[in-house]
Amino acid sequence: MAVLDSLWLPRSTCGTDCLPEPSARVVPRLIMAKRIVVTGAVLVFAALSVPVLALLPQRHLVRAQRGLARAVLAGLGIKHSASGRIPQAGALLVANHVSWLDVIVILAHAPARLLAKREVRSWPLIGRLAATLGTVFVDRSRPKSLPATVAEVSRNIAAGGVVAVFPEGTTWCGRMGGTFRPAMFQAAVDAGVPVVPVRLTFAQSGVVSTVAAFIGDETLLASLKRVVAARDLSISLRAHPKLHPAPCDPDTHPRRVLARAATAVVAA
Repeated sequence: MAVLDSLWLPRSTCGTDCLPEPSARVVPRLIMAKRIVVTGAVLVFAALSVPVLALLPQRHLVRAQRGLARAVLAGLGIKHSASGRIPQAGALLVANHVSWLDVIVILAHAPARLLAKREVRSWPLIGRLAATLGTVFVDRSRPKSLPATVAEVSRNIAAGGVVAVFPEGTTWCGRMGGTFRPAMFQAAVDAGVPVVPVRLTFAQSGVVSTVAAFIGDETLLASLKRVVAARDLSISLRAHPKLHPAPCDPDTHPRRVLARAATAVVAA
């Protein structure tokens, strides 16, 4: 179950006890070093390319972000795959949240903008790149800003865009840990577009693994070290059939209906 720090800021109950032993399924140090160098080079290249990316039309920007995301995954030695019908336009994509890698694998397969916490905007390299790629930033410490964020997402998807969100509100250890919170589903209701539930599954050598989970008070550096060392890590993305908003009836709370349906689909 989730613990609430505020009305719409849940805190995962997953802890370091969910993680595998440090010595489990790791690669040699030479491979770790290679992964760090290659991934770092990709990120530096992406950061230096921001002025060019900012000038690209949307269709070329989507191709660029897909190429960069796949280059990062390749640099980290992560295999990835996608199944199901991934939305190409006019949809709200909702996914379970396990790791910072969730963002990268979604960008590798979907033409999506992301919803991210405001703090990401100030991260070195990543923040500027995220802004250039059209990320919608949300201030989770100010609930009063939520309607404006929902409206921004709604405008984007109504105009034919795809926005990816993580409605659990925080990361979990790899299994479906939290229910989808309904707030962002209102964007799909207002825009009259479908919701596409997505399940992300992490595995090592074909066995479900928590090695990439980013949970509790763990630092990004500690999580990155574990991912860099992981052997045979793979991520699969499965897009489930679309869920369509019910006719607007205040008594039915369609966003809550959508949230419960999407939670059930992804958890299954």
